[in-house]
Amino acid sequence: MAGPPARRRSEEKGDLQKEPPGGLATEPDDHGLGRSRGGLTTKLHVAVEQGQKPMSVVITAGQREDTPQFEVVLGRVKVPRQGSGRPRTRPRRVRADKAYASRKNRAYLRRRGIRCTSPDKVDQARK
Repeated sequence: MAGPPARRRSEEKGDLQKEPPGGLATEPDDHGLGRSRGGLTTKLHVAVEQGQKPMSVVITAGQREDTPQFEVVLGRVKVPRQGSGRPRTRPRRVRADKAYASRKNRAYLRRRGIRCTSPDKVDQARK
């Protein structure tokens, strides 16, 4: 009696996985779902005030970099004035983590006159 045919090792590996871990198939830009470290993940980029109330939120796929989202997050900040007038869009100071510390982001803040407090990346620190 013969059982079911044995699968060859080459067919067994990779046939079950629809796309590689890096992800060739991409989600549409308006979806916040992507592959990072083998699983489906989402990143939330949030600007909050000191009282931790969210001022703007950007959702991206897990494999997307953090640095390009910095300007998008700050661009969506709008604080209404108590009287009449257009909302404030420029904070006095930004505190960010190391993921957002890049020369491009620091130059953007300098152009807008916004002070920044964030740790330097090791490869970008001045000696």
